[in-house]
Formats: sequence, C-alpha cells, structure tokens
Amino acid sequence: MTAATTPSAVGQIAIHIKDLGRAVTFYRDVVRLPMLFEVPPTLAFFGCGGVRLMLSAPSEEQFDHASSVIYFRVDDLQGAYDGMVSRGATFLGAPHLIARMPDHELWMAFFKDTEGNVNALMSERR
Repeated sequence: MTAATTPSAVGQIAIHIKDLGRAVTFYRDVVRLPMLFEVPPTLAFFGCGGVRLMLSAPSEEQFDHASSVIYFRVDDLQGAYDGMVSRGATFLGAPHLIARMPDHELWMAFFKDTEGNVNALMSERR
C-alpha cells in the first residue's frame, strides 16, 4: 500500500439512535458538541476535534445495536463531569483512575446517552 491508499485518520463515527430529536438535544446541550448540520428525520452531524459524529437510525436490522464506546478527551475531567451531571447526564460512576503511566495518569468517567449507548470522558494528567 502507498501513503495515498493507507488510512491516515478517522473521519466519521456513527452513533446509533432511536429518536433523532432526543439524541440531538443530548449531544448538543449536554455533551456540548458543535452541531454541523441535520438531515431530518434520521441524521445529524456534530464536530469533535476534526472527526464528524453522525447520529443515525440503523439502516438495517443488523446495525440495530449500541455503538462502540467513544472516549471524549477533556482537559478538566472533574469539571466536564460536573457540567454534564448538571445538564442531566447519567454517569455509571465518578471519575476514576484507570492507569498510572511513567509520565501521566489516565482518568475516565463513563456515561450513558439517551439512546442507551455508553461513552466516556477521558483525561490524561501529567
């Protein structure tokens, strides 16, 4: 393979949803991602550090399952956690230490969206 044919970055991730309006409200108002555009009644797109997040109803039964866990990087994990809780997010637990590395610690807090998907906030502390 050549550099031109080798994947270089993730461009878009699909998050499966059941109710577009409810999911848009969650990712826009609770997670606070910038909305790029919406294609009612089944699609909405958000920006996240150069990666598009696509909210989409499953196109076929085989795709009707929870999405993969998406780890949203934040600098201030406790502040992001507190803010999302105040906006109605449901977390599976408080921010906690995952691993100590030679030069930093990895901290995470897992939350559920309105569609039943589990995602996480992550922070690498020096």
